[in-house]
Amino acid sequence: MTIRSTDRADRSTGRATDQHTSRHVVVVGGGVAGLATAALLASRGHEVDLLEKNPDLGGRVGSVERDGFRFDTGASWWLMPEVFEHFFELLGTTVEAELDLTVLDPSYRVFFEGHADPVDLRPDRAHNRALFESIEPGSGAAFDAYLRSADDTYDMALRRFLYTSFDSPGAFLHPDVVRRTPRLGRLLTRSLEKHVAASFRDNRLRQVLGYPAVFLGSSPDRTPSMYHLMSRLDLGDQVLYPQGGFTRLVEALASLAERHGARLHTGVEVTRILTRTGARGRAEVQGVEHTPAGGAGTGRGTILADLVVGATDLHHLETALVDPELQTHPEPVWRKRSPGPGAVLALLGVEGRLPQLPHHSLFFTSDWAQNFGDIFGADARVPDPASIYVCKPSETDPSVAPEGCENLFVLVPVPADPGIGHGGDDGAGSPVVEQTADRAIDQIASWAGIPDLRDRIRVRSTIGPRDFETGYHAWQGGALGLEHTLRQSAFLRPGNASAKVDGLLYAGSTTVPGVGLPMCLISAELVLKRLTGDRSSLPVPT
Repeated sequence: MTIRSTDRADRSTGRATDQHTSRHVVVVGGGVAGLATAALLASRGHEVDLLEKNPDLGGRVGSVERDGFRFDTGASWWLMPEVFEHFFELLGTTVEAELDLTVLDPSYRVFFEGHADPVDLRPDRAHNRALFESIEPGSGAAFDAYLRSADDTYDMALRRFLYTSFDSPGAFLHPDVVRRTPRLGRLLTRSLEKHVAASFRDNRLRQVLGYPAVFLGSSPDRTPSMYHLMSRLDLGDQVLYPQGGFTRLVEALASLAERHGARLHTGVEVTRILTRTGARGRAEVQGVEHTPAGGAGTGRGTILADLVVGATDLHHLETALVDPELQTHPEPVWRKRSPGPGAVLALLGVEGRLPQLPHHSLFFTSDWAQNFGDIFGADARVPDPASIYVCKPSETDPSVAPEGCENLFVLVPVPADPGIGHGGDDGAGSPVVEQTADRAIDQIASWAGIPDLRDRIRVRSTIGPRDFETGYHAWQGGALGLEHTLRQSAFLRPGNASAKVDGLLYAGSTTVPGVGLPMCLISAELVLKRLTGDRSSLPVPT
């Protein structure tokens, strides 16, 4: 099968183009970044075909249904609402028109090893300040100063660093940045762990302020303190949830993409990015070769295109789909990079109610150095005990579980290592995956005071690093994307355009600006900005 775009004398090179010039674009990957890219480019008049190898769209933002339970298998925190609002406005609609968001209160609960009472963080700065003060007298003022700094850094990041591909020095030369240069230097070169420790003594408070590093695929001792801005989101703003689960976001993006004319194809795997020699003697995109997912059956073919946007894992895209001599990121480069953590997920359908757990719960071990050393250290292993995240969406959304039951999503950060194994239903996964899930269930039961939790489980499915590797081509089975260390952040993170193939662009969690749903939406916007020659550090005007 060959899908041809309209004949054109001039083919795009991926450099600055007139924003009114229609191009035929192939988007590789149907996760959130791919869908967002397809929707945004189609809304600007481009002819778009999106190819996703899996039978369902969404990538890591997936869903599993069993016996009346519906489990999200990926993202579960809705943060940075202004990014979502702006993106939906670019598509001619609003978040409110497409999704039903609920504010969570408490935002989340934290259980600390060795402490009987958990603490609740709420969408109320005054409450959170008082909580800090009650745990560490005198820390209320430090809390205020910390959040003021987080607010300032977050606002500057939105204006100067998140909406840029760093392909020009403009972001660094703006007066906003220049006058903050000494402070920014300190924030980039000091770890989040040290930054927090400078203001707070109590280990519990340090953990609350350090844990956002995990959202970035890292640990507090490896993440630049620039990312203390994340505390603005969970301590200073609201944590939200889309009714129906995060697959509703996937459905909304897919619907908007098709509404604007994009064609979305599932069960189709891209096997090669085709190139040719362009007018300047450089390689340029010609299209893609594809096959049915799994490599069997009929339907192999070629799609000719002016542009290809790789919204899949960058390691797979570059090392498996691009000819060796044209790889901007060949295999040796990846030996110096860190994939971030892997994850063992347990999806549990539980009989009866669990009032001990709100929508979001965090279980923190007391020895974080050991915990994170197990995940990121030279002698990596599955932590035991582990710091665990638990989501109970049935607290907020009755549609995700049968009446009288609870839906639990349990995430255990582990090393990014496919050798840990794959998951399965009802204990059928690899031994290490199932043992990790068993320990997590027992830990939750003990720490949260639910002694009969294991006996009440009606449905159990697990997912391991091998599933991330095979399902999403995730490099080393990583759960999130490239870790946000100093060497993998901002202008040091892989850019969004090939240096060797004109017309080959990138989107998603392994390129700028980084990990997480808001970053995936911004990465789609950065593709549009590159096509239109917009080198500003601001979002695209609505």
